[in-house]
Amino acid sequence: MPESVRVRFAPSPTGHLHIGGARTAIYNWAFARKHAGSFVLRIDDTDPERSTQENTAAILSALRWLGIQWDEGPEVGGDFGPYFQTGRHASYITALDRLKVAGAVYPCFCSAEDLQSARDAARAAGGSAGYARTCRALPAETTAARVASGEPHTWRLKVPADRGDVVFDDAVRGETTFASEVLDDFIVARTDGTPTYNFATVVDDIEMDITHVIRGDDHLSNTPRQILVFESLAAPVPVFAHLSMIWGPDGKRLSKRHGAANVEDYRDQGVLPEALVNYLALLGWSLDDKTTIIDASTLASSFSLERVSKNPAVFDAEKLEWMNGVYLREMTAEQFVDRMLPVLAGAELMSAQEAEDRRAWLLELAPLLSERVKRLDEIVPMVAFLFADTVAIEDGARTKALETEGAAEALLVAAEGLAALADFSPAAVEEALRSVPETTGIKAKLVFQAVRVAATGSTVSLPLFESLSLLGKERSLERIRTASGSLGQ
Repeated sequence: MPESVRVRFAPSPTGHLHIGGARTAIYNWAFARKHAGSFVLRIDDTDPERSTQENTAAILSALRWLGIQWDEGPEVGGDFGPYFQTGRHASYITALDRLKVAGAVYPCFCSAEDLQSARDAARAAGGSAGYARTCRALPAETTAARVASGEPHTWRLKVPADRGDVVFDDAVRGETTFASEVLDDFIVARTDGTPTYNFATVVDDIEMDITHVIRGDDHLSNTPRQILVFESLAAPVPVFAHLSMIWGPDGKRLSKRHGAANVEDYRDQGVLPEALVNYLALLGWSLDDKTTIIDASTLASSFSLERVSKNPAVFDAEKLEWMNGVYLREMTAEQFVDRMLPVLAGAELMSAQEAEDRRAWLLELAPLLSERVKRLDEIVPMVAFLFADTVAIEDGARTKALETEGAAEALLVAAEGLAALADFSPAAVEEALRSVPETTGIKAKLVFQAVRVAATGSTVSLPLFESLSLLGKERSLERIRTASGSLGQ
């Protein structure tokens, strides 16, 4: 292990932060924290048509929401900036010039049409479709003259003829080999002078002293070319660790067709950041063979690449919801209220001032919800009846609970008993309602169901006695009497 571990997460701002990218960021962050190293955030924004400032902002926001703090990068700074590839063009020019002086690159004048024709011919002949190194053998004076004349050209890396296979020890996959036959002289700079990904990312990693490259195995095929660039620039090759993909339940790469795919999607669904970090960390890594609930500090102190699996992980939305529910249930009432307030505010149920004024009321509500929801977005439909001036009774609930024999009488007697209460606590409400079956001979189930529907509008709600207490005496009586009146009594 080098004296100072430096890892990087380098997303392309062509979209929002995908779940797979989030897991990569989490692993890099945890590895850096485990080894008291540095976690660098670098934005690979060299795709001008698809990279946007909005996507960059969304990525930064998602990482901050997850609690993944970077040591260097946008909005933080550092000694190795700029941390946007579009700001690092001078570094790529300098590195390319070094390769030119060393004779490690050569200009290629082949047009796109020429290259395609050569590939087609090679395939037809059963040969390799890689670049045939047509321009590599051109005399130096010829290429110099053509470059000087302004003839369009790319720059290709001159892979040593005797280089042999590229073999490296992947920290996750073990010894990995790429045959020399597949290593053609690839382009490092385009005709407009911009660097290709495999060149720019290596230059950045060299200049930023990156020691470990931890990324998805969709980048595995880039690795041999990047190693060749490291070697051509006489730079040490970092340790590579390629993470297996995250699949959907159908065995295909996780995407929108499986539902939510971006971090913001899960945030908007009411998943907690700590639960999402916990779940993603376990998609390919484990603390041991039994622990499932792992907080960020434990992850940071325990993470190791040795325990990262080589096998693809399957994203299970139900397990994530279960885990989120565990985190919600373990919260104190104070913590739950703090998480609930933005949800209530977003649904325009309660303002910040109202929340402050009714804090004690919210603390009574919190444990009723935390035991029943798996996501924060489930809160609003559960509590809407507590905030509404009037309640709309569901058609099915009216038929099932109100339009039955004895319901009208049960509501009248229940209202009388509740009206007599000086204390409207859940215990007092329960005592009053439990006396109704004794007084009327009506079954307790029918009494409670009729009162529930009258007060909440639904046959399914938070616990009845607590619901009425939270609703308050005046509003509870108003709703019960209104329901009774609608039945003609």
